[in-house]
Amino acid sequence: MTEARYKIVFDGEPMPGVSLDTVKENLARLFKSDASMIDSLFGGRSVALKRDLVEAEADKYLAALQRAGAKVRKEHDLAAVLSLVTTDDHPEPSAPAAEVAPTNDSMSCPKCGHEQPKSTECQACGIIIDKYLARQTQLSEDAALVKASITNSEPTSPYAPPQAQVGEQLPEFGELKVLGTNGRIGRVRYLGWSMALMLAFLPIGGVILGSFVLSETLAGLLTLVASLALVVVSVCIGVQRLHDIGWSGWLWLLNFVPIVGSVFALLMLFVPGTGGPNRYGPPPPPNSRAVKVLAWLIILVPVIGIVAAISIPAYQDYLMRAQMDAAASFEQPADVPALEGESAE
Repeated sequence: MTEARYKIVFDGEPMPGVSLDTVKENLARLFKSDASMIDSLFGGRSVALKRDLVEAEADKYLAALQRAGAKVRKEHDLAAVLSLVTTDDHPEPSAPAAEVAPTNDSMSCPKCGHEQPKSTECQACGIIIDKYLARQTQLSEDAALVKASITNSEPTSPYAPPQAQVGEQLPEFGELKVLGTNGRIGRVRYLGWSMALMLAFLPIGGVILGSFVLSETLAGLLTLVASLALVVVSVCIGVQRLHDIGWSGWLWLLNFVPIVGSVFALLMLFVPGTGGPNRYGPPPPPNSRAVKVLAWLIILVPVIGIVAAISIPAYQDYLMRAQMDAAASFEQPADVPALEGESAE
């Protein structure tokens, strides 16, 4: 007895809970066809996507298409059972039986959607339909296995929303560049870099002072170059600090506005940055130990300045009084003999 044959029928409807666009995208990816060809399968009529299948193959195709979100069903393929081949159970008829086979049976190509009489090959694109569907089903299953092995989790539901990355994937932390206006730095790094800038310009200032001995022109030229470098680096780290807050770098110019500039400089020191990525990029990396040490040093600079402003004048006054006392004690022995001579007379 001939084994029962089945076909996979699609009525152009999605599975419950799956949007029509999602089904079209999944079928286009499954059949490796463009959207216009897939749209022809959604004309409101039944289309046999696969014919002449044994039950195991039919169940395999049925599961793959249902995972893609297509509402398909398995039916007995009566047309596949009809055959003109002579067998023991079906001897050759005495009269022509060509009329038994349906003449109006049609199908759609799963790749290009071409409507044609039932055939194993598409008349439009030339694919072997059985091999094409088998290959697409195999690719779909392989992709599902790879995804399951990567995620190491339970298979995702076909009704779940897509998990594709829809935007540009940003790194966890931004790249640090002192000479640049792109990127972000936090409050501690802003203080540390400012202190490093001050320490770097101390020897440069010594070189400039020493150059006055050689030439005032050379000293003036070195002063101009050092000042420009100082301004450029200050602008770069200031703009990056504003980016960390989420503000435009052009606001750095407010530092030149009287009164407002003093308040704005304090805001740059105390306003925290945004916790995650903002429009200027990902957050800065964690602060290193050297940055933290330099930040504490620049915090101690005002304290040291206040102490110096108090102690230096007091020390200078102490030196002046000590010099005056020393001068007075030095002149006193010279006057004593004169006084003794007058008393003797």
